[in-house]
Amino acid sequence: MKYLVMLAFAAILLSLGSALFFMMKGGPAKDPDKSSSMVKALALRVGLSVLLFICILVSWKLGWIQPTGIAPGQ
Repeated sequence: MKYLVMLAFAAILLSLGSALFFMMKGGPAKDPDKSSSMVKALALRVGLSVLLFICILVSWKLGWIQPTGIAPGQ
């Protein structure tokens, strides 16, 4: 599970980096295709982030991962 989370974080950062690349290469005034590529990369990042959050919640509910730290109510 730890490796899956690390892989998801790497994919999120890679998507964010590609959006930065498309943004730095030119905005909508220069080339509308690059702007749509940036939007697609950011949409992919948001989708991956939501999917990772849902996977962590499901894993917690199924008992695959256990919370650590301060106990609730203390």
